[in-house]
Amino acid sequence: MPRLLREDDIVRVESNVHSVSGSNTNWVIVKDGDSCTLIDTGYPGDCDAVLASLEAVGLNARSVAAVLVTHAHNDHIGAAEHLRAEYDVPVLMHQEEVPHARRDFLHQVSIGQVLAQAWRPGVLPWAVHALRAGGTTHVPVCEPEAFPTQGALDLPGAPVPVHTPGHTKGHCAYHLPESGILITGDALVTAHPTSRISGPQLLPDMFHTDRARALDSLTVIENLDADLLLPGHGPVHHGSAKEAALTAREHAAG
Repeated sequence: MPRLLREDDIVRVESNVHSVSGSNTNWVIVKDGDSCTLIDTGYPGDCDAVLASLEAVGLNARSVAAVLVTHAHNDHIGAAEHLRAEYDVPVLMHQEEVPHARRDFLHQVSIGQVLAQAWRPGVLPWAVHALRAGGTTHVPVCEPEAFPTQGALDLPGAPVPVHTPGHTKGHCAYHLPESGILITGDALVTAHPTSRISGPQLLPDMFHTDRARALDSLTVIENLDADLLLPGHGPVHHGSAKEAALTAREHAAG
């Protein structure tokens, strides 16, 4: 189900960085003149909203220098193949996420796992919404690419990939050191329809490939110099990465 973009769905968090809210998931636009880096692309049903968000900040699909993928779940790569196939936009990710994006395998919460948790508040409404947004649609990236180099990428914003496995094996956050911004993907979120808490947290256990590694990755986040966190789910978080990671760990232990 295509989703229309509302004006308040786009949050300008820094002069050239915008966080965009889609169907219960976020993507980020990092501008540099008339070009940009697009980090994640929402659900399949968010494709039109992704294109509209680019236009809203004065860009278009041909402005995208690359799509960076935090991880290859459907709610984060929904428009990636469209941008690659139609506009020749490279889709980059950690090498361990490449086969996942091709759908050589799928490490994503199953319908059975969701049904087993259906008694929990928020799970069924979220599941219905996810299905309508294309949560089970087959959306492989046909030619995903591993990062061409270590460290900062030669892309708008000079994002630095940070391997934060656990949610998936190849999950990456993206650090913008000059701006003090960290795009955390699903390694750390601030809200989710299936969660009863708000603020920095891990997603509920059923969403993680390896929860123990997801907890370990909070230590990686904790050691990054950032005071503005842009999560894959939930609102922008103002506060240090260290404090956010400690809060998420406390919630996970509670």
